[in-house]
Amino acid sequence: MSNNRNLTPVEWEIMDAIWNLGDTPSVRDVMNRAYPNGEKAYTTIQTIMNTLEKKKYLKRRKIGMVNFYTPVRSRQQTVKTETSELVSRLFHDSLPAFADFLLDSDNISLEEIEQIKAMIEKKENELRSES
Repeated sequence: MSNNRNLTPVEWEIMDAIWNLGDTPSVRDVMNRAYPNGEKAYTTIQTIMNTLEKKKYLKRRKIGMVNFYTPVRSRQQTVKTETSELVSRLFHDSLPAFADFLLDSDNISLEEIEQIKAMIEKKENELRSES
């Protein structure tokens, strides 16, 4: 069963724009950043941002006639939460099963495998130095 607090693809687009804008952007700021060619209507963006507020991803503050939004959590926190839920739901909380799935991908290159090896070695060294 899907968590209705998870972000949809269009909500990710909006949140990415907000995280990249920083400060406290308005709907117009987000629209200009995420959809500079007018791919989405202002009212659509506002509705999505209001949904994100209800999901507790954003806080809204009204100044005059304009709503300004602040992210409640960082992109890193959101990615961590959603990835953990994905691993839990699809791989029964098994990071090795998730890694096996990724490595079994037809799209992985030798260069990417080398990068992953370097990340694993770095993490091993960090964990060994903590012990």
